[in-house]
Amino acid sequence: MKKNTRLILTAGALAAAAILISSCSKNYAPLETVPTVDLSKYAGRWYEIAALPQRFEKGCHCVYAEYTLHPDGYVEVYNYCRKDGPNGEVKDIRGKAFPVEGSSNSKLKVQFFWPFKGDYWILELDPDYKHVLVGSPDRESLWLLSRTPVLDDAVYNLMVQQAKSKGFPVEQLEKTDQSCYL
Repeated sequence: MKKNTRLILTAGALAAAAILISSCSKNYAPLETVPTVDLSKYAGRWYEIAALPQRFEKGCHCVYAEYTLHPDGYVEVYNYCRKDGPNGEVKDIRGKAFPVEGSSNSKLKVQFFWPFKGDYWILELDPDYKHVLVGSPDRESLWLLSRTPVLDDAVYNLMVQQAKSKGFPVEQLEKTDQSCYL
């Protein structure tokens, strides 16, 4: 086979692969966040009420996150869970969250392992900072969080509907066991 023919076939195969890969990718409408977040009000403990399954949370019970403002402008993050049951071994991790410039603190980049950062977008927030819907623009991460380990069913259902309207696969949501706090 001539060199030009091989080059054309290789280029064609690469183009076909690129088209196939791009056609398989998910296209979402832009994900809107809340207009602004007061990080001093947001700081404190948030209990996980439900979430889309994440491999790093597999087997977790009694999950909460604690946020503390750092004088340098970022948020210290402490995530806690009990592995494999409410009396299981404590698994925790510390990280940092950095507000995205121009987002009025509604978008953060969370880092647990340098240099990797993940999206933490505040999609819905109770005016009194009692419950929050947090997700990522690829719709693969979603958390329903509350200041208390139990959330009223009506509020929970509203949050699920809000997430659904934003394109999240809410049928995959898993409620978090918070029985160790009850």
